[in-house]
Amino acid sequence: MNTLIVDDEPLARARIKRLLEKHHNITVLGEAADGQEALRLCQQLKPDLVLLDINIPVLTGLQVAEQLNLMAVPPAIVFLTAHPEYAINAFQLAVGGYLVKPVSEQALANTLSQLGKLNRVHIEKQQPAYIRYQLGNTIRRIALAEVFYCMAEEKYTHIYHTGGDAIIEHSLKSLAQHYPSTFMRIHRKIIVNRSRLECLSTANGLHYLKLRDCEALLPISRREFKTVKLALSSIS
Repeated sequence: MNTLIVDDEPLARARIKRLLEKHHNITVLGEAADGQEALRLCQQLKPDLVLLDINIPVLTGLQVAEQLNLMAVPPAIVFLTAHPEYAINAFQLAVGGYLVKPVSEQALANTLSQLGKLNRVHIEKQQPAYIRYQLGNTIRRIALAEVFYCMAEEKYTHIYHTGGDAIIEHSLKSLAQHYPSTFMRIHRKIIVNRSRLECLSTANGLHYLKLRDCEALLPISRREFKTVKLALSSIS
């Protein structure tokens, strides 16, 4: 689990990092000392987990968490603080956990254990049923139920939905992993909404997928053909 540590105290960061070394499934990607740096590193590194102190400069941990939760695929957040009175506000923003300083080895281990038990389907159920993206200075969202398919194009991903299309920076892999019960891969560059599967068609020896209420015929790779055929047979 790729992890970012955010705390304005170097000794506190060093202690957390030392405790994490005992967990072989954890990789520390980086450290941040304030809220602005934390957001920048989250956009750059896209960690799975952020260990986030609440009392940090520039932006508080609570403000950072609010921004992280606007990401299309937000990381899990575990708050770190010496002030237990923040617990109510913290739990409204983070499903991962809440650790009171000084963080003990056992408390950290317990929290990481609980995170490890959350598979991607469970995480998806805890997230809102839509994908967020930014257009200019505005945060917009697309309901998962309205998505037809997503297609990788150079460094970006196009989401085609009932209201048109949108461009986001998250990869197909991250969307497929975060919403496993919604999306399935049919091609190296395409994932589709499982609930929109309709039928197969063949032309010139190539296979295509038709989605409900979508005009596009989407190419299916040879590698994914059996998976798509099986998925269609299960709904027929």
